[in-house]
Amino acid sequence: MTILNTNGTELEIPAVFDKDIFTCDIVTAKWNPEITHALRDAAVETLLKAGARQKNIRLHEVPGTVELVNAAGVLARRRPSAVIIIGCVIRGDTPHFDYVCQQAAQGAAAINARGETPLIFGVITTNNLQQAKDRAGGALGNKGAEAAVAAVEMANFHASISLSQH
Repeated sequence: MTILNTNGTELEIPAVFDKDIFTCDIVTAKWNPEITHALRDAAVETLLKAGARQKNIRLHEVPGTVELVNAAGVLARRRPSAVIIIGCVIRGDTPHFDYVCQQAAQGAAAINARGETPLIFGVITTNNLQQAKDRAGGALGNKGAEAAVAAVEMANFHASISLSQH
């Protein structure tokens, strides 16, 4: 099974290493729900295609993109197989776009740098609504589905490292 990658190529959906232990938390920003819900839904669909069990995919919502980092930090402490954060920031007329994007990216990087739970950055940053639509199931595929592929690949990586240490 494959999905359309936003670079126009097909991306293989990997199989979950162990369906019984794979868990994934998906945190979605409520801001720009037309986009974020499409990204979230594609992520869930892709995880299911990869073999994840519905009951092990936990959905959460937060007010906006900045709040994704806080929620991801809390959830990562529970040690799921992966955490996906989903948001959409569309450039406006003020520098607010830059601050939100910087906080989200730096916060996610800090959580990832711990090397514990993989945190997948499913936040799209665009200049306009059409670009967001194109990346949320439109002409350029769906970044939510891509985030789910990355979550499975990273969870499988962590599982393989854990097995090799025993």
